[in-house]
Amino acid sequence: MKRAKGSGEMPFLEHLDELRSRLIWMGVTLLTLSVAGFFIVTELDVIGLLKAPIVPLVPEGMLLFTSPTEPMAVTLKLAFVVGIILSLPVIVYHGWAFLAPALFEHEKKAVIPAVLGGFLLFLLGVAMAYFMVLPLALRFLLSFQTQALSPIITIGEYLRFATRLILAFGIIFELPLVALLLSALGLIDAGSLRKFRRHAIVAVSLLSAILTPADVGTMLMMMVPLLVLYEISVLLVAVVDRRRLAGRSPQAIAD
Repeated sequence: MKRAKGSGEMPFLEHLDELRSRLIWMGVTLLTLSVAGFFIVTELDVIGLLKAPIVPLVPEGMLLFTSPTEPMAVTLKLAFVVGIILSLPVIVYHGWAFLAPALFEHEKKAVIPAVLGGFLLFLLGVAMAYFMVLPLALRFLLSFQTQALSPIITIGEYLRFATRLILAFGIIFELPLVALLLSALGLIDAGSLRKFRRHAIVAVSLLSAILTPADVGTMLMMMVPLLVLYEISVLLVAVVDRRRLAGRSPQAIAD
């Protein structure tokens, strides 16, 4: 099988020049859409959307700030996050355009389903975190010492907590896709995943402890989906293994 060359081989320096040009385009796009993100955050009340889970749990539903610059800093950070999200199609396109000439044809065909699958898995993780895990975690954490203590929660600290939790769930939901890609590269198989299941449980426990707040409830709410995703990954990799074995003909093995 010959590797697809696209427009042909390029010298190393030309590759670097192409990479530099594409990185510049990505940077300009990110900067421009971050400016657009500022207006989206302010006009569409993105902060109000993010703080909705905690509104019923704090006095008068209001979050505080302790510095004159904090509201602006929070708005700029969210604008940058929105800019990244809006820039993803351009970033993916330039990454694909740079790597495509070096890919086999069957690898090219797998890219679009992989990108779409990864995007849907990320959205599923974000939705689970926002609608289920975050409200439960907040109610659990704010239920202690309510008779003696009253919460004073700043917008900066809350958004740091909420975005960290939401992004963590979005990322861990990529596990099945990562497993499929590693399997396609021949780096893992279903047998090795089953063999190291106990090690995976320990790793999942440590990862959940690091990515979630220091409470058992939220840690378990991340551990359980991770373990389920691990088992799903085992099943998907097993399917890939069976298809790989079924596709091997005596002629292909001889070649």
